[in-house]
Amino acid sequence: MVQIHTFSSKKSDQTWSLFFFFAVILRDMNILSIETSCDETAVSIVKADGQFPDASYEVLGDALHSQVDLHAEYGGVFPMLAKREHAKKLIPMLTKALTEADLLHEEESVLTQAQVEMLHELLIHESESGMIEELITFFQTYEKPDVELIAVTSGPGLEPALWVGVNFAKALSEVWNIHVVPVNHMEGHVLATIFDVEEDNKLAQVSFPAVSLLISGGHTELLRMDDWKTYDKIGQTKDDAIGEAFDKVARMMGLPYPGGPEISRLAKLARAANLPPFAELPRPMLHSKDLDFSFSGLKTAVRYAIDGKELGETDMEALARDFEDAATEVLIKKTKDALDESGAQTLIIGGGVSANQHIRNCFHSELLESHPDVEIYFPNPGLSTDNSVMIALSGHARTDRAANPAAAKLIKADGNRNIADQ
Repeated sequence: MVQIHTFSSKKSDQTWSLFFFFAVILRDMNILSIETSCDETAVSIVKADGQFPDASYEVLGDALHSQVDLHAEYGGVFPMLAKREHAKKLIPMLTKALTEADLLHEEESVLTQAQVEMLHELLIHESESGMIEELITFFQTYEKPDVELIAVTSGPGLEPALWVGVNFAKALSEVWNIHVVPVNHMEGHVLATIFDVEEDNKLAQVSFPAVSLLISGGHTELLRMDDWKTYDKIGQTKDDAIGEAFDKVARMMGLPYPGGPEISRLAKLARAANLPPFAELPRPMLHSKDLDFSFSGLKTAVRYAIDGKELGETDMEALARDFEDAATEVLIKKTKDALDESGAQTLIIGGGVSANQHIRNCFHSELLESHPDVEIYFPNPGLSTDNSVMIALSGHARTDRAANPAAAKLIKADGNRNIADQ
């Protein structure tokens, strides 16, 4: 591994760029990855050995803090609360990940006045959290870790939350003199889905073209991939994301947040008891001539179905099943259409909602009958929801776009960043 231990930022950009060039060519590097797009604060250290997409990856350290309990009373993620919580948790998560990776070593250091001023300038909006003082103490206590690249989510997501992670990455880059690569959150989900952590710690060698269905609390979109790192968005939701619809329906039913697991739990009971339908729910845009989705109308239909009614236990179970069946049918129909139009033999299904067992089972059974030659990938447990391991994978794929510490200052958070605009 190329090892560069320079705490001071006095090295010339040319010298540092030469070191980084050799690290990229060898593709043997430790990547520090940061994820703050929504309500998970995550930091990982991932060792990449080899060239993308044939590299093997070892997760040396992985730290994640979920804010789900904080947002439960709102029935969804409250952006400014998420932002403040990220500012509080990033340094503890960094410390935990580096400790697990055995890369956190004490060494007394002194920051220059210019570095201190830079930290105040970068993290001015996080000052109320005590983040600046805590980070200064961190830098003065520990030596620069053996890390060659910082990867950070720059979008899409909640922009206030994204900025915390982006500015944190810039601060680390400035003081430690490490290149930074801004990563698309959705590409992270794609790569996490085909990352086999149980076998060889490598990405699957998928056949192209491929279709990717990304389903989460904030996103529902279909992508066509003609090769690695090339994406064409061929379908997306016109309103609510699928995960958002699950949460809103659960809130209408008086279920706790997050609503997706609760809906699925009740739906499973209804299927086991073979309960009759509670409501005839629509399948929005099921027969439209495009690959787009809409879940707002389905959510509204649920509200009308329960308006003025007291729901008993079996009513709740049947309604949960009716909703889950309707949403699943739309997802499968649109995805089948995408496979037919593209001729793809590979289907990649990622994002938090991909953990829904009913949706998984239906995709496997439906496509086994209609598209038996298509290979389906779902993420391993722990990699379906937002995490920083997936950001490291995408960061490694995008090392050619890594910015040196001076250029990293220009990186911006973009809440609506499109995966097709790489």
